[in-house]
Amino acid sequence: MSADATPGLLSVEPVHPDRDAALVQSWLAHLASSWWGMQQADVVEVRRYLQAVAADPAQDGWLVVRDGHPCAYVETYDPALVLLTDVWPARSGDVGMHLLVAPPPVDGRVHGLTSAVMRTVVEHCRDALGARRVVVEPDVRNTAVQAKNAEVGFRVLREVDVDGKRALLSVLDTERIGQPDDDGPAAHLRPEHLAVAERHLVAKAIAEFTHERLVTPRPDGDGWLLDTGASRYRFRARRHALEHWSIDEASLTRTTGSDGQPVPLDAQDLVLELRDVLGIPDALVGTYLEEVASTLASAAAKHRRGGPSAGQLARGRSDGDVVAGFQDVEAAMTEGHPAFVAANGRIGFGLDEYRAYAPESGGRFLYRWLAARRAHTHLALAADRSEAEHWADELDPETVERFRQTLRRRGLDPADFVWLPVHPWQWQHRIAVTFAPDLGRQDLVDLGEGPDTYQPQQSIRTAFNRSRPERSYVKTALAVQNMGFLRGMSPAYMRSTPAVNDWVAELVAADPTLRAAGFRVLREHAAIGYTGDAYHRVDVASPQRKMLAALWRESPVPRTEPGERLLTMAALLHRDADGHAVASELVRASGLEPAEWVRRYLDAYLRPVVHCLTVHDLAFMPHGENLVLVVRDAVVTGAFMKDIGEEVAVLGVHEDRPVPESIGRIVHPVDDDEAALAVHTDVFDGVLRFLAAVLDDDGVLPESAFWELVGACIDRHAAEHPDRRRPLDLRAPTFAHSCLNRLQLRNTLSMVDLADQSSSLIRAGEMPNPIGRG
Repeated sequence: MSADATPGLLSVEPVHPDRDAALVQSWLAHLASSWWGMQQADVVEVRRYLQAVAADPAQDGWLVVRDGHPCAYVETYDPALVLLTDVWPARSGDVGMHLLVAPPPVDGRVHGLTSAVMRTVVEHCRDALGARRVVVEPDVRNTAVQAKNAEVGFRVLREVDVDGKRALLSVLDTERIGQPDDDGPAAHLRPEHLAVAERHLVAKAIAEFTHERLVTPRPDGDGWLLDTGASRYRFRARRHALEHWSIDEASLTRTTGSDGQPVPLDAQDLVLELRDVLGIPDALVGTYLEEVASTLASAAAKHRRGGPSAGQLARGRSDGDVVAGFQDVEAAMTEGHPAFVAANGRIGFGLDEYRAYAPESGGRFLYRWLAARRAHTHLALAADRSEAEHWADELDPETVERFRQTLRRRGLDPADFVWLPVHPWQWQHRIAVTFAPDLGRQDLVDLGEGPDTYQPQQSIRTAFNRSRPERSYVKTALAVQNMGFLRGMSPAYMRSTPAVNDWVAELVAADPTLRAAGFRVLREHAAIGYTGDAYHRVDVASPQRKMLAALWRESPVPRTEPGERLLTMAALLHRDADGHAVASELVRASGLEPAEWVRRYLDAYLRPVVHCLTVHDLAFMPHGENLVLVVRDAVVTGAFMKDIGEEVAVLGVHEDRPVPESIGRIVHPVDDDEAALAVHTDVFDGVLRFLAAVLDDDGVLPESAFWELVGACIDRHAAEHPDRRRPLDLRAPTFAHSCLNRLQLRNTLSMVDLADQSSSLIRAGEMPNPIGRG
């Protein structure tokens, strides 16, 4: 076979295990076939493998034949039943495919053969198997086959964990065979993706601005009308308790002019049309519009990328991998914060950085490590660990020795330094520029990348260790503008963070009611902050003072029992691309009556939050991203609270449980009405109004029954704790309507003063309490 031979005519025929096992085994044994992981299989093992494929009605094996000689082995499979059951929302007409091209002969490679084989195989899937879509999952490192996939028209969706490997999930619409996906990194900004994002965000903006009493739609036939003056928005909607609107996105239209000319939905236009009503300061209009644009871009990318179905997320991974399943859910979230309109700003990330560091990308990255001069750095540790124990837990000895060698080569004493992780974006865009003098005088020393891979979490500054899941989360300063804040971290706050966490964790662990509920905290048990820079030598607050700090938070993985799964609570409000809700799927999968499922969830979430508030005067920030639910058999059995150091507050001071002076910053005494908002606003309005609407809209549980369960949960707790320290009336007829979007609209650069959040609140009158007694 000469090097300039042509591919010739190719055909596809079924493989015969007995006849073809030796041939396929010879191909698998070749170094070029290492991605199949069967190099050591002998002929008998390969024959059994081919027989198993042939015996499975969901799989088929094929040979590609050229001029009477086999030149490739192909497997096709039903992705709803085989391999991709955890990560791909299969539809009728989907076919999965694997391809093994025979190694090139010793007397020359046939130019174009692999491309011709690929084309023949996908046409076979279309013509013989009726495939509308072909899905493949090559190893992320197998760039050669990825190039061939791209040639024939496969488009990359996302990275997934499948069959023990990190794979690049890709799909081909068979009507586009031969049309390469050449749109590049901005492919998500095509009209078909952006239009979906615009529709969703406009619907969400109308719903949330209505909820916050900034706009008032009026009845219009069998639907509703919002007239902004410049445009008229018509839609159908279901109205729920707490003035919550579930808008039928498909029904949403926009018209302009006296003749009612239809025009496309545009979230930025809506903001500009409502500018006077929203009250955005002139100087911040551009920033808010940019956060809206970034939120749209993120939503468009999520739409293009797709994700697991709600059913897949609800049932977990078929291989029982708790870690992979936990992170599948983290990466699948699409909504950001359920109430905020501009929820995914991330101003500062470019296209490549979005793919690398946005949580929904599901990607992996390596932290950059710095040596920070000890004289200018404060490493704070939990009471139960020493510095040596901390580094032994978080870094391998080989890595620490590499760090030390780097310092020795520079003539520096390792004992004078501590190790500081920084986000790679922060290193590239902030540390190497903003702290160049500190690097130049070797108060900071670049140590290169660490060995562990991390996956970004919904809380964008935080990452989960995928190399060693038992190790801590790492949270680092990240100076991107996102949802009302530049996401820095204060070294001053880091100084007391482990002590705050120790105090809260001790209180929680000692409480029998919380133990019985399975309620625990994930301690931030180590924190570090660097203050040797010029910005800390002047007593003027600035973003630069919050650019070099980090903390380590306990992982829930070592505290998970066999049969338990982990699930971010944000998943309960998640709907997949087809509109199916994870919460509804969990209820169905549990086999319980919906009311019983909700009761158990409330016992694991609402009851502990109420208990901490009314018995200990302790308030968390208990939104979906801050809780990790423990699930067994699709039922919530417990919860881990996280993000303690920056957000916990003690709302009253009591002599019988004094707060140590060293953590006095968490004490913020407030009156009973404001204390009750820790449940009314943060739980009822911030979480439960969305969940109640999801279950009601899906026909799973009427919202009236949902709120009856909420009231019963609170009454039961009060009856069991008559001596609670602060017997708040959580069933008062109304409560102050505290508004989140109004905060961001007022100042999208800094929504609240974290040191005095109470003074930052914006209220819009009173909200009827869905569990209020008349």
